Amino acid sequence: MRNQMRIFFDAVSENEAFARLVAAGFFAQLNPTIAEITDVKTAVSEAVTNAIIHGYEGKGGTVELFCAYDENRLQIEVADRGIGITNIAQAMEPLYTSKPELERSGMGFTIMETFMDKMRVESIPHFGTRVYMEKDLKTECGDSLGSNTGIHSAGPGRTSRSKRNAAPRKYGINLEHCKKILWAWI
Repeated sequence: MRNQMRIFFDAVSENEAFARLVAAGFFAQLNPTIAEITDVKTAVSEAVTNAIIHGYEGKGGTVELFCAYDENRLQIEVADRGIGITNIAQAMEPLYTSKPELERSGMGFTIMETFMDKMRVESIPHFGTRVYMEKDLKTECGDSLGSNTGIHSAGPGRTSRSKRNAAPRKYGINLEHCKKILWAWI
């Protein structure tokens, strides 16, 4: 099943937490692991922070967050209509920052690449930047979600269920528990 959402919000630092929670909440319906949700939240946080700090240079604007899933594949796009990136390869080098005076670490793109399965950046100077990210959700033993049975092996004496059978698991975390944990992180 395919599902998607798109939101636009002001490019202010307070909305970085909002964006990562929106993405986590949207993907929570797939019953991901806590680690998978954390990966998504971290990558979204980095992309939105880049848009605010580098794209708009803290001067305001609008950030776009697009999230979609098709079975177990998550797709995320974060876009701005800011100043753009003149040299994407250089910007993606670990420890490179265009804002050393702000004591930025230069690890944003590296973090996104680390936590997501695929990541690419498109940018046009003076017109903005769009970051595309993808992640495949896995069960605890590495099988992809979404088989015909809906039940997957999760180690000796354990099972995990896909989104079609999201009943509580004997030793795992069910969807309702994930939602409670997500809300606790707010």
